[in-house]
Amino acid sequence: MDESIYLDEARDPLIIAEGWMKDGKDVAIATVVETWGSAPRPVGSHLVIDAEGNFHGSVSGGCVEGAVVTEAIDVIGSGKARMLEFGVADETAWQVGLS
Repeated sequence: MDESIYLDEARDPLIIAEGWMKDGKDVAIATVVETWGSAPRPVGSHLVIDAEGNFHGSVSGGCVEGAVVTEAIDVIGSGKARMLEFGVADETAWQVGLS
């Protein structure tokens, strides 16, 4: 992962998530696991989300963050992990405003 994404520990989403969990908050962590073409964020990028919809970090540079936050809140509620896929050729591109 490109370490320059997070300039210091105070901005690292995983450090933020750890603090939220210590405060008793339920947290979901979204991680970019694969990219192709000119992806806005590299593999290993994180977005952390709490049950109230607060978030920190980025997995898309903004274009699909809203959809990821919505899914993360559902994951926190259900306790079941999900794998999401977004791409410009997918029907999901229209849903998140990529087209």
